[in-house]
Amino acid sequence: TWHLKKIPQIVSERTFSLESPKFEAKTKLELKSVCGIECQRKLPVPSSSDLKDLLSYETVFENGTRTLTEVNVLGLVLDPAGNTTARRSSRKKRQIYGTDSRFSIYDKRFMTNFPFNTAVKISTGCSGILISPKHVLTAAHCLHNGKDYVKGSKRLRVGLMKMKSRGDGRKRKGAKRNGMPSFQWTRVKSTHIPKGWFKGVSGDIALDYDYAVLELKRPHKRKYMELGISPTIKMMPRSMIHFSGFDNDRSGQLVYRFCSISDESNDLFYQYCDAEPGSTGSGVYLRLKEPNKKKWKRKIIAVYSGHQWVDVNGEQQDYNVAVRITPLKYAQICFWIHGNDENCTQG
Repeated sequence: TWHLKKIPQIVSERTFSLESPKFEAKTKLELKSVCGIECQRKLPVPSSSDLKDLLSYETVFENGTRTLTEVNVLGLVLDPAGNTTARRSSRKKRQIYGTDSRFSIYDKRFMTNFPFNTAVKISTGCSGILISPKHVLTAAHCLHNGKDYVKGSKRLRVGLMKMKSRGDGRKRKGAKRNGMPSFQWTRVKSTHIPKGWFKGVSGDIALDYDYAVLELKRPHKRKYMELGISPTIKMMPRSMIHFSGFDNDRSGQLVYRFCSISDESNDLFYQYCDAEPGSTGSGVYLRLKEPNKKKWKRKIIAVYSGHQWVDVNGEQQDYNVAVRITPLKYAQICFWIHGNDENCTQG
């Protein structure tokens, strides 16, 4: 069952203009030497002033201007337990675990209907998910490498799947094969990235803050997926996580998978889902019952950060990592969508 929680409130305090980004970084879908679950166990609990700094955020607009917004966090109760972790069975590494268990979605009825039609393609080579009529959730490293914005993010676009319209009967040169979606590309009006993602703020790259929200120039008319607070493994026995994205090794196809979680900290999941680059930034969702109702509901509980090289006791090990939507991240993403709004009190 989805358990509703009271959400801390994020309010903006001041906004400054910054110089325009250079947009010169290369897009890297695999990160090295990142602080994963093992490394997080040794970190102190961030203080409320640390959190204010980490949750302050940059906004880049389509004309290249950039601002920094400082925030305050209201109604926050700090967890003295720190980065507690839960473990399932022994973990496996790598992107594909034994038999590849991904499914390519070819059927138009599935591809253009909920939940599959919430998956979008980002022009920098990642995936994302629709979270409002005008907003897309994706991974921060699809847009920024920790030091600078990536080259393709200056003219960022989001591709929404569409099937061929009537009148496309004749096969045009370069038209997609049957079962392949084509994309309706929409310009991005602005992007928000938490300051915790930037190197120098959190020391090395902190996967905890590998999420970003894009605001589209024009609203879409599709059903989107709601955000949820990520439950702990204990609270979702036998529940599978699911996500769909555009894996590079299956060009032009929407790829769906589901799997269990192998390990968690307060901010991250390691999971067994088969995935290749291109699916990075996908929204990871869970299907649970609504409180006091018989209806099942899907909600996004994490962002797929990808196949990352994690520092484990000084050695590099690779895992498939997802960034959990905690009450604080929920509050921040909700604030980006709605502004100082009452819509963000429970999640």
